[in-house]
Amino acid sequence: MMAPASKAQKLDPLAYLALPGLIFMALVFLAPLLLMLWSSIRGADGFTLSGYARVLGDDYYIQVIGQTLQLALITTAGALILGYPAAFALARAKGWRQVVLFALVFLPLTVSIIVKSFGWGIVLRRDGILNWLMLNLGLIERPIRMIFTEFALYAGMINVFLPFMVLPIYSVVRMMDPRLPDAAATLGASPWFRFTRVTLPLSLPGVVAGVSIVFSLAVAAYVTPSLLMGDRYMTMSMVMAKAFLNLRDWQLGAAMAAVLMTLAVVVVIGAAILQRRLGTAKGS
Repeated sequence: MMAPASKAQKLDPLAYLALPGLIFMALVFLAPLLLMLWSSIRGADGFTLSGYARVLGDDYYIQVIGQTLQLALITTAGALILGYPAAFALARAKGWRQVVLFALVFLPLTVSIIVKSFGWGIVLRRDGILNWLMLNLGLIERPIRMIFTEFALYAGMINVFLPFMVLPIYSVVRMMDPRLPDAAATLGASPWFRFTRVTLPLSLPGVVAGVSIVFSLAVAAYVTPSLLMGDRYMTMSMVMAKAFLNLRDWQLGAAMAAVLMTLAVVVVIGAAILQRRLGTAKGS
């Protein structure tokens, strides 16, 4: 006679191997996060929401939040437009071509964001490579100012975060059967129909993952906007830095950080829910 199954399942001993990592994350991530949230609601007289009232009630900070979201959205859209076909090229390439494409994607990840942002400053300045090239091609008569403009900011941001869009899409595309569009073509499907009904739906999980990663990173960007735009284009991260380092206003900085974290978390959770629904629809 078989013994009745216990209601409480025993914990796999291998699960205890995760304890050091969990303890480390709790100490270096969760504890500072809780301290930050506590600082956002603690004033000189105790509990207060004045920090959030300043962030969400002041027209200047509302404009900063809007500019940050605009920058993140444009960066995400630009990275998607450039990264989607690049991911397909990377997945379909063979031999040395794929090695070269992989190098073009991975090598930028080994370079510091500060170095890449300074590099864009060198390229876009009045005596930089781009002005020199356009002068010699006869496209312009005198050097034009491109550094500390929104064009420089968007170009630098897309360049920095493009690999984070390419890699998730590539990981999904490489698992797709390349014969499926050809099979649809033999049934009379047009190129647009094959893309919208076959290729795009199958690659959507990678697109959702890439969009969530790039948006979450871009909305919190600090170095690239600071170096390529300065105080002409304030972002939430720049306001936080000024509040903590210059104004010594811990409550304002913590409240802005909490709002920023909320935006990023909402995007990540929404992307996770969408990915799960896409996986469920694909499996049904």
